[in-house]
Amino acid sequence: MFSNFLGKFSKDLGIDLGSTSTLVITKDKGIVVNEPSVVAINTRTDEVIAVGVDAAKMFGKTPAHIMAIHPLTNGVISDFEVAEKMLKYFVNKVHAENFTLIPRPRVVIGIPLDITEVEKKAVEDATRLTGAREILLAETAMLAAIGARLPVLDATANMLVDIGGGTTEIAVISLGGVVTWKNLRLSGGTLDGDIVQYARDEFNMLIGDQVAEEIKKRIGSAVPLAEELEMPMRGRDLVNGLPKEVIITDGQVREAISRSIFHIIENIKITLEMTPPELVSDIYEKGVVLTGGGALLRGLDKEIAQATQIPVRIADDPLTCVVRGAGRVLEDIELYRNIFSSSASN
Repeated sequence: MFSNFLGKFSKDLGIDLGSTSTLVITKDKGIVVNEPSVVAINTRTDEVIAVGVDAAKMFGKTPAHIMAIHPLTNGVISDFEVAEKMLKYFVNKVHAENFTLIPRPRVVIGIPLDITEVEKKAVEDATRLTGAREILLAETAMLAAIGARLPVLDATANMLVDIGGGTTEIAVISLGGVVTWKNLRLSGGTLDGDIVQYARDEFNMLIGDQVAEEIKKRIGSAVPLAEELEMPMRGRDLVNGLPKEVIITDGQVREAISRSIFHIIENIKITLEMTPPELVSDIYEKGVVLTGGGALLRGLDKEIAQATQIPVRIADDPLTCVVRGAGRVLEDIELYRNIFSSSASN
């Protein structure tokens, strides 16, 4: 009863707890948190030094006694204590301006399609320790589809490919449930790793993940471009250990990431093969929707469309589809009641 009373003074939250970024939405203000899923900790004192943007700036630049940690790997919690501290920081940040002493929000939070009961319980427990009075778990793919404004409750197929920072989820959704799906340990971070490996193999050069990500964003593409792009790539020469700079082109980046793009497309085809024929006919008519940060890779929609012979479109603001879906669910909990996953604590 006391928790319900405090809930009247708390903001109900929708959370996209991602491997690379965490987003939080409220019904009245929209997206209020959009920060990297990074926590910097002093290992000598076990003290949290920074969370989010401030912690991300420290990544790869810290002394031995400070660690910048991603508490999620492949979309699931890999470091429970750090994840709990990060979530608590973001929840308190949302309630700070309301002077709520003990936040007791209702929370809608996304979970991967292939999550285990142990991993699900870790998400629940970490969220509960932030003070949440009610935790509603929903599959990330479902929230992304709702955020992309697909008619997920109708008796028609909606095919979604969500390329996030930790995983890629391919799902066919109908009547408020996921009919067929594939979850790949392949993501935007995998593409960054491909570029790091390419620099090592082709240029005898070691570059950081942040440099690789910047290259991917600025000149990366899945199909040849009308005009060639290039940019300087800076790192360390593996032969003499000295700083080194080379010019890398969009064609070289495309070569670096081609195997991962091919793997995503092949799994889209496999998911279509697993889908009932009645739903496949809907997909051929309506097409595939891309969400997540990976959807922003130049020409990816065209490459998938050419390989599958199905129309492909990118959702509006694909980076925020999951959290916007959580926000829409908060607005009408009863309408979407059947999409929620059962609690691991039951």
